[in-house]
Amino acid sequence: MPMSIAEIYTLFLKYPRICTDSRHIVPDSLFFALKGPNFNGNSYASEALDKGAAYAIVDEAEFAAPPRCLLVPDALKCLQDLGTHHRRQSHATIIALTGSNGKTTTKELITRVLNRKYNTLSTEGNLNNHIGVPLTLLKLVEDTEMAVIEMGANHQGEIGFLSGLAEPDYGYITNFGKAHLEGFGGVEGVIKGKSELYDYLLANGKQVFFNADDPIQREKLEAYDKKIGFSTSDPAFYQIENLGADPYVKLQVQDVTIQTQLSGAYNFSNCAIAVLIGKHFNIFLPDI
Repeated sequence: MPMSIAEIYTLFLKYPRICTDSRHIVPDSLFFALKGPNFNGNSYASEALDKGAAYAIVDEAEFAAPPRCLLVPDALKCLQDLGTHHRRQSHATIIALTGSNGKTTTKELITRVLNRKYNTLSTEGNLNNHIGVPLTLLKLVEDTEMAVIEMGANHQGEIGFLSGLAEPDYGYITNFGKAHLEGFGGVEGVIKGKSELYDYLLANGKQVFFNADDPIQREKLEAYDKKIGFSTSDPAFYQIENLGADPYVKLQVQDVTIQTQLSGAYNFSNCAIAVLIGKHFNIFLPDI
């Protein structure tokens, strides 16, 4: 009989490390037998156990014979459900991040700022898809206070799905660029697809961070109250002055000048959102 998420979670609490690649097994981990276009993880379950995995989670009955192979209806969905279940046990504040460009840079900036005051987890590398997001959630530990979860997508519907997995408390969209136009069906499709993060947050009474100088974001959020924005000119929002990028981005916030080590004028908004989020969570400006 297939294992339930509650049963799998009990094992996860005892063996809180996850592996999805039999070539890189961590001792006393849970191996999830995922499938891809050219491989079937079920066929590597016994190998994973031989290499030290505590249990293997499989979804094909013929591979469930070894005593430590646990059968579930769908190994990928089990991993995703486990990630969400674990997230619900965590007291961490979750900030989701998506956009066409600048996600990873912005994630690093926000994480560095939050780490000045809080124990902060963030997405490693580019683990920002339907597998990477639950793997990140499963790294939440008891003393994690904040988590910055990066979300990537090539098609409409993906950001909404990932938001449902991570159940973020806050979110930010870096921009609506021309990345993956074909998958999204054009620029309007990109805007609609990336906006699924804001749609999720607003539908669930959560808050959004945004760039009030971005006309697309401004229009999208016009009717909503639960928004926290920065602007170089609009006094209705948190004021951050852009002092240019010659050669590195420089910002003025209140009476503090922030000289970054990032080149490229496009990095101003990435830095500004890190400042805004830091201020929102009561981090001392000089620490930012």
